[in-house]
Amino acid sequence: MSSSVKFFYGEDLPLEMHKVRVVQKLNVGTIDERLAAIKEAGYNTFLLKNKNIFLDMLTDSGVNAMSDLQVSAMLSADDSYAGSATFTKLEDKLRELFNTRYFLPAHQGRACEHLLAKTFLKRPGMVVGMNYHFTTARSHILLCDCFVEELVAEKGLAVTSDDPFKGDCDIDKLNDFFTRYPIENIGFFRVELGTNLIGGQPVSLGNLREVSAVCRQKGTPLVIDASLMADNLYFMKTREELCAGMSIREITAEICKCADIIYFSARKLGCARGGGICTDKKEFYDAIKTLVPIYEGFLTYGGMSVREMEAMTVGLDETMDFDMICQGPEFISHMVEKLLQINVPVITPAGGLGCHLDAMRFLPHIPQTEYPAGALGAAFYIASSVRGMERGTLSEERAPDGSEKLSDMELLRLAMPRRVFTLSQIYYTVDRIHWLYENRKLVGGLRFVEEPFMLRFFIGKLEPVSDWSQKLRDAFVSDFGSEM
Repeated sequence: MSSSVKFFYGEDLPLEMHKVRVVQKLNVGTIDERLAAIKEAGYNTFLLKNKNIFLDMLTDSGVNAMSDLQVSAMLSADDSYAGSATFTKLEDKLRELFNTRYFLPAHQGRACEHLLAKTFLKRPGMVVGMNYHFTTARSHILLCDCFVEELVAEKGLAVTSDDPFKGDCDIDKLNDFFTRYPIENIGFFRVELGTNLIGGQPVSLGNLREVSAVCRQKGTPLVIDASLMADNLYFMKTREELCAGMSIREITAEICKCADIIYFSARKLGCARGGGICTDKKEFYDAIKTLVPIYEGFLTYGGMSVREMEAMTVGLDETMDFDMICQGPEFISHMVEKLLQINVPVITPAGGLGCHLDAMRFLPHIPQTEYPAGALGAAFYIASSVRGMERGTLSEERAPDGSEKLSDMELLRLAMPRRVFTLSQIYYTVDRIHWLYENRKLVGGLRFVEEPFMLRFFIGKLEPVSDWSQKLRDAFVSDFGSEM
């Protein structure tokens, strides 16, 4: 593990296991430009234009840096509409790594979720169990007039903890779940590796095996969302005694043994753009494959560019390299440690995907009905030109009676796209978080002015409940000047 080299003078820093060969110019902009940009975006960081952003930490989806081998592979793509050799190459790689016979391509992860919902949710009122929901996964289920029940262990909802696997499912809750619902009313059980909405927290292989055993005893398909599997592999290897003596390939094989269906977004897993569904069960393959040409494309491209498929094949193989998959978690952990040193409230232990600020402790004066995580995201952009993503009540949907469904956590996610940011850029981010934390009492809440009924965090627009953004701007100018 060459990433674990020690510094002679005692520094404790993550080491980049790559060199940068292509660069893209960035722009910080002035405080007044940032304030104007967030107002135009309706205080929704999703609606900011990239030209107004210095560091884009919105997501790691589709924005990870490709390797030189991935870029070169794109030039050899076979662009046949049907029967492409590029597809066969990708299919063979997935069979090698996942040990599944069947692969169905889709244009990204949420397309896989759509296909699974259409296949397994046969009538209204069915239920899908999960360790924890993801926004689009749940939305596809809700659109089928079905519902989700979350069975994450209580430790998963603790904002500060030293538990290494907060994404684990509570096995007692799982057994009770199967007691309360007839098997014919359960569509499937979904386990998300690297639970996105509670801080990118991993699932242990031991827990996954227990969940698999229960599901197989009950006759319910176990579906694994492997989009964040790269991070989860790192945590299994470094935190779980069960996996300490295994290679990354061996851990991957053990994960896949637990599943009936594996789906993934290659915008995360494989550092390309696309996705797919893998299974070793022909009955599931046959049931899903008729939907692929209707919603995605033919069975050998599924809405993906063949160039991206070539890059995905290489990227999946590179995911088996510890020096590649360690980069995200180790840089995130370093950022979390720097913030803990200055008492900024963050989710611990550091998970995958990104650093997560705990908005309820950062901004305790803002009620959840005024979207503290969304307000923190807007305020942090004003102070830094860094874009993060709200993961809280704003990412929920209202109840049928119009009341808010308050989220378990209010997080500002600062995603860490792989092999994109330098250490100095991370230190800049920490510095601006530090300044904002010192001035946190200036930040106020938000209210909707344009509110979609579903996935409102993507396209909804808000406004401040007071003139707090102007006061924050004035405080910034007082400390930094107007040109920063």
